[in-house]
Amino acid sequence: MILDKVTADKKLRRMALELTERNLHKNELILIGIKSNGIVIANKIALYLKDSFAGNIQLVELSINKKNPTEIQLSSNIDFNNKSVILVDDVANSGRVMLYALKPLIDQMPAQIETLVLVERTYKKFPIDINYVGMSIATAVDENIVVEVNDGEIESAYIEPVS
Repeated sequence: MILDKVTADKKLRRMALELTERNLHKNELILIGIKSNGIVIANKIALYLKDSFAGNIQLVELSINKKNPTEIQLSSNIDFNNKSVILVDDVANSGRVMLYALKPLIDQMPAQIETLVLVERTYKKFPIDINYVGMSIATAVDENIVVEVNDGEIESAYIEPVS
């Protein structure tokens, strides 16, 4: 196990404060949570942002097949032009899902796009840089990081061998 419930929550609260610090001058943030665990993390970040961020916070759920990420759906039709967007997921394993999740934003002109993950794997295959990281960990190529979620709460994160 690399994260327990209490430690994961502390990391989410810290990232929310960091988001506020870097975006103090913004009137609005759009958090796009990648289904299924990314939206749980986005909801927690939005909850913690309410204590420190004065602007409007919008949540959007992004559905993507993580094995074949060509089809992407957003839970609502939002105009991202000139907006600050934060793409949120539980783990950045290879970077592929984050890369493909940018697809709906490419047709528009957001003011900025940042990324946030609870756990970042230092071994990546795709050129994705994570702006807000709860924990960064080196893993072997044949290992994955799993974040367990139960009833909207992060329970733990652990490393497992790829099967």
